[in-house]
Amino acid sequence: MSLRVVLIDDEPNSVETLRLMLGYLPNIDVVAVCTSATDGIDAILQHQPDTIFLDVEMPFLNGFDLLAALPNVTFSVIFTTAYNHYAIQAIQFSALDYLLKPIGLEELKRAVEKARVRQTQQQQAQQYQIFFDNLKNQHPARSKIALPTFEGLLFVDVATIIRCESDRNYTQFFLTDHTSVLVSKNLGEFEELLANYNFFRVHNSHLINLAHVRRYLRFEGGQIELTDGTIIDVSRRRKDELLARLVG
Repeated sequence: MSLRVVLIDDEPNSVETLRLMLGYLPNIDVVAVCTSATDGIDAILQHQPDTIFLDVEMPFLNGFDLLAALPNVTFSVIFTTAYNHYAIQAIQFSALDYLLKPIGLEELKRAVEKARVRQTQQQQAQQYQIFFDNLKNQHPARSKIALPTFEGLLFVDVATIIRCESDRNYTQFFLTDHTSVLVSKNLGEFEELLANYNFFRVHNSHLINLAHVRRYLRFEGGQIELTDGTIIDVSRRRKDELLARLVG
């Protein structure tokens, strides 16, 4: 997939040199070349680029002013300048990279590679967010959901999910066929998403399918035995609500 790029530099020779250098790199689509900050703002709003190469010192509006004038910065920023004293300010604007003129081809390659990595991460995040937004709007009667794994989306019947266990920023799903699936989202997100499917969070680390509860064991806080034989502690503060759900 091509990296869509906007170049902004008030020096025509500099911006043309950069355009020619980017032409040596694969899958770069320079969608606009601008020699003023105002033209740069218009180009960004029109083309919605993945990355911009932005000069710092320009008349009327400098590079930092340009970024501050935009409603949202959804792209990667690579600053290009002849002066290194702007580095701290560039970092404050969360710049992806900071290239000093004259720019070498190797450092340009490294900056572009960073931009490609950022592009992939953003696309994955957008795909997962669309997936979760769609899942939130699903009707409870629809019994199949998709789980975002490292390999792709795995479609499973909700009824086959026995429990979900927190694994730091991931969630482990345990299914009725005795398999488990590691999903790249935290347990808190699934607590909300599965609430309408009769799931209940009995503990900080455990979300269970109430349809798979075999029995409740009376201990200090209480324990739940599930249909796969797993026994899970119940948080004291969740015990009363859990029992109400089980007998209600």
